Amino acid sequence: MKFKLSLKYLLLSIFIFLIEVLIATELKNVFFIRAYLGDVIVVLLLYTLVKSFVKVSNDRKLILGILAFSFVIEFAQYFNIAEKLGFKPGSLMYIVIGNSFSWIDILCYAVGCLFLYVLVQIKPPKN
Repeated sequence: MKFKLSLKYLLLSIFIFLIEVLIATELKNVFFIRAYLGDVIVVLLLYTLVKSFVKVSNDRKLILGILAFSFVIEFAQYFNIAEKLGFKPGSLMYIVIGNSFSWIDILCYAVGCLFLYVLVQIKPPKN
């Protein structure tokens, strides 16, 4: 693993993060977007965030790692990990970690990772 700043991925991460904030704050009443699309997009955010700072030689392994990480966080929610770590409801970390387990979230993370996998398989034409 080699650390290397990628401005392209950093800017993309910021853009995706702003979309997530928009979903959480302004589109919270649009059920499909808030409940599902946000969870699909969050794996894209994790992918671009890692690629912002680390030179990744195997995108497939990174995507599998993100999927595993997402599953671990979701299953930790089953055990109320945010509360056990002492985060108060409504605090930033409580919101980031989450507070309720959902099999639908697991499915959304898998869909997001599948989308990422397909996306990285598409190679731009060489000039």
